[in-house]
Amino acid sequence: MTASPEDLFAYLDALGIAHSTVWHEAMFTVEQSAALKADMPGANTKNLFLKDGDGALILIAAEAHNALRLNQLHKRIGTKRLSFGPAELMGEVLGVVPGSVTAFALMNDTRGRVRFLVDAVLAGAETVNFHPLVNTGTTAISQGDFRRFVEATGHGFEVVDFSSL
Repeated sequence: MTASPEDLFAYLDALGIAHSTVWHEAMFTVEQSAALKADMPGANTKNLFLKDGDGALILIAAEAHNALRLNQLHKRIGTKRLSFGPAELMGEVLGVVPGSVTAFALMNDTRGRVRFLVDAVLAGAETVNFHPLVNTGTTAISQGDFRRFVEATGHGFEVVDFSSL
């Protein structure tokens, strides 16, 4: 069973992670959410669910405006060429739908199927903002708490400098 936003908030509370959420209309793209998030402190994010030719699953969390050269990334991280993962697989593994992909979905990947990559720019931000498993909200946590959350889910926190690709 996949987690709801309420389950996420309870999980964060249990970990002692301070969080704040702003609820808003559904946002599907970085461009669509730019005006809303301009007044929110912290780094806004974009998240991508990818699959390589051998079936390896990758979740990327990046600063919203950082360019991601996916055609070069596979060479850096030692995978086959990457493409977007199918919506059905995303739902099965991360428990979210397209438009709601988020680092917080790692809590649904209890089998550890996903390799988690974090953009170096995002890894340097003091506060980070992610959808709380749905795209009708944005939840902010500190960088230190972001790292603690990822560790608590059993995933690695692999930093990649996308600007060097």
